[in-house]
Amino acid sequence: MLKIISLLLFIAFSLNACQRQDAPPTSTGTAMSKANQSESAATINPVTQKITYPIMFVTQVPTTDDRNTRLSAFANHRTSVHDVPRGGDLMLRYPDGHLRNLTSDAGFGHSGLQESKAIAVREPSIHPSGNKAIFSLLLGSPSKNQSNNPYRWQLYEVEGLGRHQKAKITKVARQDSRFNNVSPLYADDGNIIFTSDRPRNGELHLYPQLDEYEATPSITGIWKLTPPTGALQLLSHTPSGAFNPLIDHFGRVIFTRWDHLQQDQLADRDRDAEHNKVALPFQSFNFVDETAHAVKLPHRQEVFPESRIGSVNSYGDVNAFRSNFFTIWQIDQDGANEETVNHVGLHELSFGYLTPSFAHDKNLSNRTLEQFHANRLSLRREGGLFHLREDPLQPGTFFGINARESASFTSDSIVKLAAQPGLNPEHMQVTAVTQIEKSDNLKDGRYRNPLPLSDGRLIASHTSLALPPEQEASLPDLRLRWLNWNSKNQLYNAGSTLTDGLTKKLSWWDQGKLVSYSGNLWELEAVEVRPRNRRPAKTASLESPERAILQAEQVDETQLRNWLQSQNLALIVTRNQTSRDRADLQQAYNLEVPGGIKQTSINAPKAQTYSIQHFQILQAEQIRAYADRPGRRNLAQPIKHFQQFNPDNLLNSSIPSSVVIAKDGSTAAFVPAARALTWQTTDPQGTPIVRERNWVSFKAGEIRVCASCHGVNQRDQSNFPAPMNPPEALRGLLQHWKKINK
Repeated sequence: MLKIISLLLFIAFSLNACQRQDAPPTSTGTAMSKANQSESAATINPVTQKITYPIMFVTQVPTTDDRNTRLSAFANHRTSVHDVPRGGDLMLRYPDGHLRNLTSDAGFGHSGLQESKAIAVREPSIHPSGNKAIFSLLLGSPSKNQSNNPYRWQLYEVEGLGRHQKAKITKVARQDSRFNNVSPLYADDGNIIFTSDRPRNGELHLYPQLDEYEATPSITGIWKLTPPTGALQLLSHTPSGAFNPLIDHFGRVIFTRWDHLQQDQLADRDRDAEHNKVALPFQSFNFVDETAHAVKLPHRQEVFPESRIGSVNSYGDVNAFRSNFFTIWQIDQDGANEETVNHVGLHELSFGYLTPSFAHDKNLSNRTLEQFHANRLSLRREGGLFHLREDPLQPGTFFGINARESASFTSDSIVKLAAQPGLNPEHMQVTAVTQIEKSDNLKDGRYRNPLPLSDGRLIASHTSLALPPEQEASLPDLRLRWLNWNSKNQLYNAGSTLTDGLTKKLSWWDQGKLVSYSGNLWELEAVEVRPRNRRPAKTASLESPERAILQAEQVDETQLRNWLQSQNLALIVTRNQTSRDRADLQQAYNLEVPGGIKQTSINAPKAQTYSIQHFQILQAEQIRAYADRPGRRNLAQPIKHFQQFNPDNLLNSSIPSSVVIAKDGSTAAFVPAARALTWQTTDPQGTPIVRERNWVSFKAGEIRVCASCHGVNQRDQSNFPAPMNPPEALRGLLQHWKKINK
C-alpha cells in the first residue's frame, strides 16, 4: 500500500534553473570538516536521489499589525480574531502544480461569515512514512456579542494525501485542550513533540507564563505526548518561549529559542515611577512562592543576573546587562543534552560589541575576538534566526530568516548555518542566501519560511515590501515563490509564484464590530511531503573521567540513573570551573580556587585574579506578578530543598542552593529535572564572579558533564584543551549519596 501511495504522491519532475547552486552532487555525499569525519557514512549521507515531492503549506488571512499576532516573533500562539483572523486552510500542491484544499476536502472551514465552524491552521509536519501529516488547528470564531475567548490551538492529523484519496482530519487524542498546542512533530518513537503554553506543572493559577521581555503570554517549552495513554513529558522548559522545532537528519530536535535571561524591565519602570513619586505603570510585585495562595511580598527583589541599569558590588561598578537573542538550540528527542546547537556561543553567531561584566577591570574586553571564529556574518541582536529548515542535500545545514524581533512579521533575508554534529563552533559559518542590507532596505523584497527542496530547488514565502513594515501595518502580499540563482552576485532572488493566488471573501465579528476581508491569503510554512528515516534512540554513556570516579566509588551507573529518574533529578558535573574558553573575555577569566587550582590567561597573566569558591544553582520560579494582567513571570531563585540530596555548603551557609568548588576546580550537584536552571560561581563571600547567560533544562536521570565554564571550543584562556581530569567533586557527592541511600 505504501508503494502505491508513494507513486501517487512523489512524481518525478525535471529540474530547472531554480536548482540550488551550492547543492553538491548527491553521489559524493556531504562535505565534512575534520571534526565531523567520525560520523558513520550511514549517519551523514544526504538524500541520495533528487525527487520532486508534493508541497504542503497553510494559508492565513492577513493580520493588520505585528503586535504579538500570528506571524510575530513571540506570543504568536494567541487566539483572538485580531491576532489570528479565521479563514485559512491546509493546502497541498503536487509536482505538476495541481492544488488541493485538504481542510475543505475533509469538511473543515468555509468562506463568508466566520463563526463556530471557522478555522485557522499552522505549521504542518510530515510523518516519517510520508503518508500523513500533523498540524495545529484553531476551531471557531466569536459571534457578534461574544466577549470571552475560549479558543485554543489543538493538534490534528490529516491522512489521504494521495492525488485521488479522500482527505481525513482527526484531532489528536488525549492532548490537554485547556492550552494552546502548536508546532507539532512526529518523534521517531511514534510519539508527538510540540510546543505549548501549558504551565510547567499544569497549575492554572500560573497561566499564562509571562515572558522576560514585556511580560507577554509565552510558550512554556517543548513537550512530548504519548496519545494512547496521554502521558506528557516536558522536554525543555523555556521561560520566554521555544519556536518552530524540527527533527534533523541526525535525530536532533532543532529549534529557535528566545534567550532573554535578564532582570525585569517592567519592574525597572515601576522603580522609576516610585522614585519620581508617580503612579506605578505595572504595579509589579513578588509572591513568596509559586503556590496558588502564596503570600504577596512587599518588594520586587531579583537576585540574578546583574541589573539592567548597572549596580555596585565589592569589586566596584558592575555594568548593566541585557540579553535578547533568538538562538538555534538542540535537544535529544527524550529531553537530554539541551544546548545551543553544537554549543555555539554568541561570540560566534553575533560577534562584535559585548558588554564586560566588571567596569573596573580594564582587562575585560567589550569586543569579541574574530580570529577565533570562521563566521563573518554576524546575526542581528534583538532578533536572530527564525523558521529553520534543514537542507535535505546537505544534512546539518539549516536555512533560516535573520529577522528582527518586531515590526517585521519575522520576514527579512535568508541565511544558512552549517551545524553538522561534531562541527566545532569556531568553524561554524552563517552565509547569506539572499540580499542583506544593513539599512533594512531589501530591494528584492522580504522572505519568510525558506524551504530547501530534495530536487535541489529553493522556495520561500516572499513579500515585495522592501522596508520593514511599521508595527501597526501589514504586509501587502506574502506568496510562495521559486527562488532563482543570480550568478552575478552569487545570491538568490524571488522568481515566479507557486500558485495563481488563493483568494477568499470573509467576514468575522471582533468585539461587536463586523470586519470584512476580500483578497489573497498569505501562503506560509511550506514543507515537503516526503518520508524520512527514523533514528534509534541515543544510549547515554559517560566519558572516561566520570566512569573512573564511579568505578572507584563502586557506584553502578544504571542504578544511579534509575535513582535520579525516580526522584525527578539530574546530576550536573563540571570538571574545572576555572577553565574558560579563550574567546570569552567579557567575564572574569583569571580564576583560582582558594588553596587549589589556578588558571590565568596567556595574554593577560598579570590581570586581576578572582577567587571562586562556590557554585550556586538557581531555578526558574513564577513568582513575579503584575496588577494589570493575569499570569506570572519567571525569576531566578535558589532551589528549595536543595540540601535534601546535596551535601551542606559548610563553607558559607548564606549562599543558598550552592556547592563548594573542589580544589581541582570541579563541581557536582543533584538538580531538579524538567525545569529551567541557571548558575553562577561566587567568591568566598558570595559575590558573583562568572554568570551563566542562558536557561538550561535537564532530563530526569540525565548525568550531564561540562568540561569547563563556558565550554572550551579548542583552547581555554591558558591555551589548554578542554579539561579531562576526573572530577573530585563527583567523588564527594557520590560518597554522600551512598550514605543517604543506605
